Amino acid sequence: MKKIVLPKKEDFIPHLAYDAVIFGFNGTELKIVILEYQKTNHFALPGGFVRHNQNLDEAVYQGVQNRTGISDIQLEQCHTFGHQNRRDKKVLKDICEVHDHQIKDDHWLLGRFISVCYYALINFEDVSLEPDELSDSVGWYGLDELPELMLDHKEMVSKALEVLQKNIDEKLVGMNLLPEKFTMKDLQNVYESILQKKLVRTAFQRKILAKDILVRHEKKYTGKAHKAPYLYSFKPV
Repeated sequence: MKKIVLPKKEDFIPHLAYDAVIFGFNGTELKIVILEYQKTNHFALPGGFVRHNQNLDEAVYQGVQNRTGISDIQLEQCHTFGHQNRRDKKVLKDICEVHDHQIKDDHWLLGRFISVCYYALINFEDVSLEPDELSDSVGWYGLDELPELMLDHKEMVSKALEVLQKNIDEKLVGMNLLPEKFTMKDLQNVYESILQKKLVRTAFQRKILAKDILVRHEKKYTGKAHKAPYLYSFKPV
């Protein structure tokens, strides 16, 4: 295993981190990106630190792009996590020791970090996931199959989902969970996966069309012309 150089304290803003809840939709359910750290059985959201010469948003965009291969990402802050007990020395020591780094209790990586949590909605099909240097795997996990996550990352997932649910109509228009053209059923599937409940088809369709946020296109032919659904796209914002 190639020895990893740990981040240096002087290169980064002290005690500040970011984490990202990256939502993707595979056609039937909402999933999020989770990293597994090498040989530790520790799981986490993609995250990182902010260099002195970086804006916060710039650091987050770069980190998410490195993990997903997508450059056109709309990220939004959803909450700042700063509990006084927000640290876990054992987890960080485990991760460092796998890479042959023995660190002392006063090492800067073991201190308390305030983390700004972001979330993003991306098209599942556009992603080419890449683990970072400290991870040996990265993958999509359904909301009901999440492993035990380090620190308060489970709370971050819950908060990001809560914010998304409250702002679903506004956020879906400008984000990338769906392909450019989609059926009304595709859109309903997304709403149901985010809201975690079934919706009545006719009521949902009336509600969406009344918002005047869609452009209707040709029908999606599948061999049954009389039942072919129309394709839609979001109006430019």
